[in-house]
Amino acid sequence: MTADQNPSRFAHRHLLGIEDLSPQDIVHLLDLADGYVALNRRAEKKQDTLRGRTQINMFFESSTRTRTSFELAGKRLGADVINMSPTTSAIKKGETLIDTAATLNAMHPDVLVVRHPDSGAVKLLANSVNAAVINAGDGSHEHP
Repeated sequence: MTADQNPSRFAHRHLLGIEDLSPQDIVHLLDLADGYVALNRRAEKKQDTLRGRTQINMFFESSTRTRTSFELAGKRLGADVINMSPTTSAIKKGETLIDTAATLNAMHPDVLVVRHPDSGAVKLLANSVNAAVINAGDGSHEHP
């Protein structure tokens, strides 16, 4: 990875939708992606980029490619990755998204990767936590 591909150069706290990105942001993300493709072809794929960081994946609807892609990316970048399933959480007992956000926020994660069936739910969650939030799909609004 070159200095121009420094992930910390990304100026946004959250990644909620493409409409929030400038053309320069998109080029920066594509350049980063190119660098990661090359890293993924190496025998040793593990990086320390996110070492010491916690990533919680919250998928409120079924997903194979998106969930495993985010999980694998987090692990390869060195993050501690937690996969939260709504079927085994308090959400199943009726806990609201905001209550769940408050609980997770108290754990001080660095990033939440969220997929939710309702458009706008990820933005609502982003407004309720201190962690960075990545939209992994919210209804008909966004999808990676």
